[in-house]
Amino acid sequence: MRFIALLILIIPGLLGVYGIKLLRDSFFLKTSTPFTWIDSLAAASMLQGTFGLLLAIGGIGFVAGYIFNRDKKSGKVQRFDS
Repeated sequence: MRFIALLILIIPGLLGVYGIKLLRDSFFLKTSTPFTWIDSLAAASMLQGTFGLLLAIGGIGFVAGYIFNRDKKSGKVQRFDS
């Protein structure tokens, strides 16, 4: 059961890492494998950067949400009263 839970966390984490790699490559104007079919370097870089941003936010957000929910269930999260 723990192995399945570990896989559920590792897959979005790897997608987030791949998104960061796509963002880095688009910043340095290098097109990666799925975006090489686009002729314009600027268009390919923009599409690759957008896709990388979505993957990075999604992967990191999933892992962060899991950790926050786990800590909330165990009572480690404090309430913020203003």
